[in-house]
Amino acid sequence: MQGVVTDGLNRTQDSQLQNITQAIAEKIGTQKFKIWFESSTSFSLSEGYLKIGVPNTFIANWIENRFSKELKQAVEEVTGSKTKIIFNIDPQLVERRKAVGSALDGSIESEQKEKFSCQANIKGTARPGTGKTLSRKPELTLETFVTGPSNELAYSAARSIVSENKVSFNPLFIHGGYGVGKTHLLQGICNAVRKTCPGTNWLYLSAEDFVNQFVLALKTKKLEAFRSRMRQTDLLAIDDIHFLAGKLSTQEEFLHTFNSIDLAGKKVVLASDAHPKMIGQLSEKLVNRFISGMVVKIESPDFQTRCEICRRFALQRKTYVPDSVIKYIAEQLRSNVRELHGAMLKVIAYSALASRKVNLHMVMEILTEHISRTDPIVHISDIESAVAAFFGINIAELHSPKKDRTISLARHFSMYLARKHTNMSSPEIGRCMGNKNHATVLLACRKVEDQIKRNAELHWQCAVGNKISKARTILAKLENSIAG
Repeated sequence: MQGVVTDGLNRTQDSQLQNITQAIAEKIGTQKFKIWFESSTSFSLSEGYLKIGVPNTFIANWIENRFSKELKQAVEEVTGSKTKIIFNIDPQLVERRKAVGSALDGSIESEQKEKFSCQANIKGTARPGTGKTLSRKPELTLETFVTGPSNELAYSAARSIVSENKVSFNPLFIHGGYGVGKTHLLQGICNAVRKTCPGTNWLYLSAEDFVNQFVLALKTKKLEAFRSRMRQTDLLAIDDIHFLAGKLSTQEEFLHTFNSIDLAGKKVVLASDAHPKMIGQLSEKLVNRFISGMVVKIESPDFQTRCEICRRFALQRKTYVPDSVIKYIAEQLRSNVRELHGAMLKVIAYSALASRKVNLHMVMEILTEHISRTDPIVHISDIESAVAAFFGINIAELHSPKKDRTISLARHFSMYLARKHTNMSSPEIGRCMGNKNHATVLLACRKVEDQIKRNAELHWQCAVGNKISKARTILAKLENSIAG
């Protein structure tokens, strides 16, 4: 906090405020607290209310929408009562905000107004002074990556990044669905570079962490240090680059970062859920930069590749798994590598705990529920494709923070159809739909159910103009498209 305002309260109340802020920090995490509360709020207790001073309504709305649950819990734990929380504009914070300058207001808040999760999805731990990160999973190497027709080109490109001093393409842009091996390749490249070229200055992080560090650098006036760390690298590997969608000032910063590295003859490797042209709200300059390099897609693994993945998994865990079991699992689970790993792990763990050898009858028995949940007849990717095509949007926009009428309507129907036609839980659906929480999924499903029950007339915008249709008609068309 910028300061704790007690409004003449006694020491007990002052102590309560300190305990409340400490409890909030513990509940939401130190990094989130530092960004959203430390220099942007003031607290006071008065007449049964916790008053939170803020510099503007945007920050008030953001804190209320994202942290209201944690705030209420923290206040109740400290005060022992359900103290009401209200927000007010603090003139002192307004003045301090102005003093920071227009760069902070223009750059940070343009990021925050879309969607900004301060819980960084950091894949490594910084090594001080070198600008490098150590992969969180050192076992993810190029040697342990199982190749097949679905990923051979991506694997060969990754190998060339490591083996060649200067490649003919930059960046290498790998895209594909959930759990097909994008992160494995990125971390495999970094692990290979660390092993074969220990003097290389490389950096691996997620796009979310890039955003977080950029915002923090602006707030703390350490932008030059941030730029130096990002741009003075021989290899920059960024995962989930689609997270930059809609974050215009960060996109501009990343474009300059990319240009600096590229002009120096260094390498950039990126991974995304979608092709650059399919990522909604991505600047044309950035899209053109991405497609000027090598864009390669990883498909879902074929049967032989799935079998080899299962064999490798069993070998790594020093467990004998009969070929009949390998083939059964590979036949039943077809979507992605993580499903295969989950099934194999369950089989091996059960075998060890029950002191039984792995056999087909046992596997069929213990994987019945696992297979029915993870490999439904209809996949969420089928639903997303059908919904995106019907409403005239990109699949990436379903995962974006954008909330206009068309995208919200499409996202609600996607969530409803996923609940109806797959065995995915609400949290699982939320994660697939751009890391939405389970409550968002439940509310969306209830809203669509109500619209279908009333057969409500729904309006949305597409490339040809305004569209109008009844809810039941929309549902029927979408289900026919999925079935086809």
